[in-house]
Amino acid sequence: KLDAFSCAIGTGGTLAGVAAYLRSVSPTIRIGLTDPCGAALVRYFEHGELRGEGSSISEGIGQGRITGNVDHFTPDLCLEVTDGEMMEAIIDLHTRDGLAVGTSAGINVAGAMQVARQIGPGHTVATVLCDRADRYASKLYDADFLRSKALRVPPWLEHGSAPKARALFSALRDAALATPAG
Repeated sequence: KLDAFSCAIGTGGTLAGVAAYLRSVSPTIRIGLTDPCGAALVRYFEHGELRGEGSSISEGIGQGRITGNVDHFTPDLCLEVTDGEMMEAIIDLHTRDGLAVGTSAGINVAGAMQVARQIGPGHTVATVLCDRADRYASKLYDADFLRSKALRVPPWLEHGSAPKARALFSALRDAALATPAG
């Protein structure tokens, strides 16, 4: 049994669409909007004011506009995730599960963990892993950039391995793009 679902809002298509379906089959499910700290849509849904404050290294989420996708959407929970929490989720997914995810997926996982803490033990929370790490190689695999933002540098970037990591992700991306769909 799924008790809650949360993810970043971006343009709202995934969150509002999944929420509409889940609420149609389970009216008691809790839906969480998870966005970077200072995101405008968190303030919009909490206070009716479309105002962003702060910044994040994440891209494509934390939008400052209302799209048609969210015309009839209201979250049960609005959650903000720091870049530090996002990086911890990204590092944990990579280290423990071998998953190289991007910043949006990191926000989603950190947000789902917040939802889980709020609703307590014995509940099931879902989210989506919506982006790959290679899209953010210039940020996530740049130890100097991460340090400049006071973010934890993953162990695999220490001791000069960052260029190798970036090269590996570039090769994987190129191979994925060259593979015919089907």
